[in-house]
Amino acid sequence: MIRKAVVMNVYPDKHEEYEKRHNEIWPEMVDELHRHGATNYSIFLDEETSKLFGYVEIEDEETWEKMASTEINQKWWSFMEPVMETNPDNSPVSKELKQVFHLD
Repeated sequence: MIRKAVVMNVYPDKHEEYEKRHNEIWPEMVDELHRHGATNYSIFLDEETSKLFGYVEIEDEETWEKMASTEINQKWWSFMEPVMETNPDNSPVSKELKQVFHLD
């Protein structure tokens, strides 16, 4: 199991909408995440800075990297584009974090 963490940005006036969309995540998106090895997936919001902290556990990098190109993921990115900072391909602007400590 590999632990991954990223930081992203939600627009300050879109906190509630961001949370709403994730509370209503499409079942087919959940299925695809699981098919690509994702488990224990959480996203946290710092309301003061509008920073999002995402954490996910994956089985392997190669399978996980294929998630980005799936049809449902592309659709999700387009759906989320109005509420968060995105790249030209609608992927979230994100910065991967390096794990420096873990305690079981």
